[in-house]
Amino acid sequence: MADINDFVWGPVMLAFLVGTGIFLTIRLKFLPWRNLPYAIKMIVSKRDNSAGDISPFQSLMTALSATVGTGNIVGVSTAMVLGGPGALVWMWISAAFGLSTKYGESVLAVKYRKTNSVGEMAGGPMYAMKYGFGNKAIGSALAGLFALFAVCASFGIGNMTQANSISSAFEASLGLSPVVVGVILVACCLAVLLRGIRSIGAVSSVIVPAMAAFYFVAAMIVIVVNASALPAGIAEIFRMAFAPDAVAGGVGGSIVASMLTSMRWGIARGVFSNEAGLGSAPIAAAAAKTDHASRQGYVNMTGTFFDTMIICALTGLVIASSGMLGTIDPATGKAVSGANLTILAFSSVFGEAAKYIVSIALALFAFSTILGWEYYGEKSLEYLVSNRAVIMGYRVLFSLVAFVGATQTLEFVWNFSDTMNGLMAIPNLICLLWLNKDIAHECFEYQELVVEKEKDGEDIDLTGLTPSM
Repeated sequence: MADINDFVWGPVMLAFLVGTGIFLTIRLKFLPWRNLPYAIKMIVSKRDNSAGDISPFQSLMTALSATVGTGNIVGVSTAMVLGGPGALVWMWISAAFGLSTKYGESVLAVKYRKTNSVGEMAGGPMYAMKYGFGNKAIGSALAGLFALFAVCASFGIGNMTQANSISSAFEASLGLSPVVVGVILVACCLAVLLRGIRSIGAVSSVIVPAMAAFYFVAAMIVIVVNASALPAGIAEIFRMAFAPDAVAGGVGGSIVASMLTSMRWGIARGVFSNEAGLGSAPIAAAAAKTDHASRQGYVNMTGTFFDTMIICALTGLVIASSGMLGTIDPATGKAVSGANLTILAFSSVFGEAAKYIVSIALALFAFSTILGWEYYGEKSLEYLVSNRAVIMGYRVLFSLVAFVGATQTLEFVWNFSDTMNGLMAIPNLICLLWLNKDIAHECFEYQELVVEKEKDGEDIDLTGLTPSM
């Protein structure tokens, strides 16, 4: 399974992911980049008279709850060890093009969403493939594969691996038994998930901003205290990002990497963190109250900005300024990586309290990921099996599986779920390229009808008027 996983997340897939982002950025005349400030402003807009289940903000928070996870703490430190500190630059570069990818897939999700049997919105790449492709056989086949991969991934990368991160964090910092953590986790999941997307959206809209603020404050304290080392750290990050030959840097200690190594690990961990191109976040976008597909596309693309360009950047700068990168673990003889490296970096300022700070952040990030991925898995299962009893059974089973994740060793699950996560991207990227004309039409129409006027202070509401809806 590890070999399959290495192939799925290998250079070809990473080139496909970033290449699609580059193509869409050019195809859309760089509007996702140019309209990023506008998109951030749109996050708190209210369209209560528009079709949808939750507000644009709650939709974004649901998507962020699934993407802002252990990758922001563990993934960044791992990338900086395996790819050198320069990997952080390539995470940012991949995220820049990921803005266009996330915008495009969210636009298609809203454009082709449907109302299910209980009056909720159902949408995502599978619906765009089924209803957007002229060749219905190909569209339906790709849609079925995407939905199947998403359901499988939801139990692994979206549940058990996150639950395991939570129990490991609390066992290391507080000495809590994984069984106790597992029971508490199941109870919390049932309390939120049994009530569906409105409950997930409401809880995510509280947890995600709170955990982001907590982590932001803690990280900024470390960066400010270690400010004297920051300029050298940043210079080393950019130097190693573009070094043609393998080099070692002061900030990296024993870490040696070339540009190609930095590029590989930076892009891989960046995509893994913000999920641009995987097709997961658009499922949450489809539930939003919005009067135009492009409006929610802009709102949801900010998730990539906040996830990788802000939160991942904070972790990277904490590590770079702490002087801990390249520290050798005497027990293994290898460079300290993952959560342990992040704890070491925070301990440069907070001392023993660092393990509690990182553990709390990890637990909040991971729990929010469980909530967001349950919704992704549920909507994907709903596409395959429309029976409501099956859907409710999935919610209960998903909650119970968290106990398994909290109490078991999961190396195989990590590899399997990582593979399923990567396989989701293949039909989704094909969909984005196939329907690029639809994305461009929505983008340019919205730019003309709304963006230019709203930038001038007008409040434009397209409810009931736009053909895209």
